[in-house]
Amino acid sequence: MNPLTHQSRQAATHRDSSGQSLTPEGTLYLWCPSAPAREKTRGVLERFGTQYEVEDGDCIVARMDWPTMRAMVMPLRRGLTHAESESVRVLYKADSGDLTTADFPKVKSYAQFAQVAESNWLHELLDEERYTSVLQKIVHCDAPTRVFAREALLRGIARDESVIHPIYLFDAARGCGMLNRLEIAARKAAVNRMVIDGISENLFINVTPSAVEDPMSSLGETIAFIDEAGIPHERIVFEIIESDQAHDLSALQRLLGTHRDAGFRVALDDVGAGYSGLNLLHQLRPDFIKLDMELIHGVTTDSYKALITTKTLEIAHALGIESIAEGVETDDELAWVRDNGATYAQGYGIARPTLPFLHGRTPPGLL
Repeated sequence: MNPLTHQSRQAATHRDSSGQSLTPEGTLYLWCPSAPAREKTRGVLERFGTQYEVEDGDCIVARMDWPTMRAMVMPLRRGLTHAESESVRVLYKADSGDLTTADFPKVKSYAQFAQVAESNWLHELLDEERYTSVLQKIVHCDAPTRVFAREALLRGIARDESVIHPIYLFDAARGCGMLNRLEIAARKAAVNRMVIDGISENLFINVTPSAVEDPMSSLGETIAFIDEAGIPHERIVFEIIESDQAHDLSALQRLLGTHRDAGFRVALDDVGAGYSGLNLLHQLRPDFIKLDMELIHGVTTDSYKALITTKTLEIAHALGIESIAEGVETDDELAWVRDNGATYAQGYGIARPTLPFLHGRTPPGLL
């Protein structure tokens, strides 16, 4: 055994004035087969002021109460790569007893273990409405100072007021079966931000097809808060993301149909990223397509990207579909997409997303 003891800095809510734990402590066992995973794990434990020992080279043993363990799970999950979270094995024993053979069937990968914490953490975030939208401009290519629309991008706000990005939010929701609830929250946040900012242009709201269990039910809830906000349906564009991963075309057509029947417009995201995305154009006939940003990056110097982008724009124009070039970062890229027929443009070279605004203010650390 190689003890590496550190002074405890547990949160005051978990300890009394004398430093004694207010909740029973258990033991967290983490088997980390790789040196990088061990270093990341030790770093998070030290950040939380948790005492730990390293046994047999790759097993980290830490004593902590359940609230501290729950608070620590997510920062470590974010720090581990996907492969590391699958390879690290974990067991939490709520009592102080030694490991027995009966415990080994309870050992899980860190990815599996984190799902329980993700569920609790995500429930709390949604219950407390610690989420918001930031808005990014979409402008006319031939007149970049004219704003056509804003895209709403979901952001979570952690208890320490740091920003939680949507990729992580949706990964967590996917892992614990909360995609539909997060999807509805994202739509609500988008509409609320539109009202708060007094946006008079169109609003693009992302829709993840795999998250929509019942298109009519989820749309009904969405329509309720759009109507309550007094926003005309024709100003809302539902942007279908991950459409190229859809395996059930008829379900995707029904999803778009329900939104169109309610007076909304629809867009397909990341068109041009693969054959399936282009193949969906004539089958779904969206009102807008958004060109994959990887096509736009370097399009002025890469003849391969230029050819694909040009042909995609030609197809969209022939089908009567308006196009949006995503990921525009330079004046040259903006000029190129304008000269080659893109209708609108979006990207950091035009405008970065607005700052998060939650419960009447922007968290001070983000200013």
